[in-house]
Amino acid sequence: MTLDLSGLAVALATPFTPAGEVDLPAFRKLVRHVVAGGVDTLVPLGTTGEASTLLDAERDAIIAACLEESSGRRVIVGTGHNATRSAAAMTKRAQALGAAGALVVTPYYNKPNPDGLVAHYAAIAEAAPGFPLIAYNVPGRTGLNVTPAVLARLWQNPQVVAVKESSGSLAQIAEVARTLPPGKTLLSGDDNLALAAMAVGASGLVSVLGNVLPRETAAMIAAARRGNTLEALRLHQQLLPLMDALFVESNPIPLKAALKLLGIGEDVVRLPLMPASAATRTLVAEALCLAPDGTIPGVK
Repeated sequence: MTLDLSGLAVALATPFTPAGEVDLPAFRKLVRHVVAGGVDTLVPLGTTGEASTLLDAERDAIIAACLEESSGRRVIVGTGHNATRSAAAMTKRAQALGAAGALVVTPYYNKPNPDGLVAHYAAIAEAAPGFPLIAYNVPGRTGLNVTPAVLARLWQNPQVVAVKESSGSLAQIAEVARTLPPGKTLLSGDDNLALAAMAVGASGLVSVLGNVLPRETAAMIAAARRGNTLEALRLHQQLLPLMDALFVESNPIPLKAALKLLGIGEDVVRLPLMPASAATRTLVAEALCLAPDGTIPGVK
């Protein structure tokens, strides 16, 4: 089983109204903004989408809206959960709604051993036969690092077609790339490490920055894929202040502040997160003015 996941994917935010409800019109506006920027893949309901705070009915509406606004882009739905049965049910539902695949974060809090992790992904695959799965390794949030040795066991499952690597370790990313089986895909999960990850073998990026500046982020990834190192580096250096600003508080707190500046939704997150501090909002606004054209980009 293969699925072309190269290029730029964007981990979409979930806008909320001031009352804390899902703002579907703002979400649709965000998807159109990202699609217009030339991205390859849309990823709703991941960490950036605050998926752990959403109800099942809200998930369905977001998936449907994303598919409707996708203009033919791949839609990979976040379906991770630390309860295997819940993750399996959400993955089965994403498949039924028409997604192209699922992004499945490793179980958080439980800290399973390697056998448990392999069984977790096997159960999810069994619940959604023929449905491509992207394993998501983000030990800073889950407390669990998927080592290259354990990943090698996950690759034996034909439905696990890719890994989103957010370990923050370039050495680990390089080893994953070195041992990557044919037909499998390595994706960077960190904007600020994307060029380094691609230099050692990653095929693309799952981006937070792409919510804000999709066109510029896509141009950076495209330049790297073409082997135009100088152009990719130029864009990386211009975008780095905003990349950094988007993570001065837990994602997506600064991102919501940035999107409000663009006129996409409110600066609202769900508890236990709180909105960005005044200092963070100022830092994000200053970083946005360092965009390649020197201004805050317009949103259509």
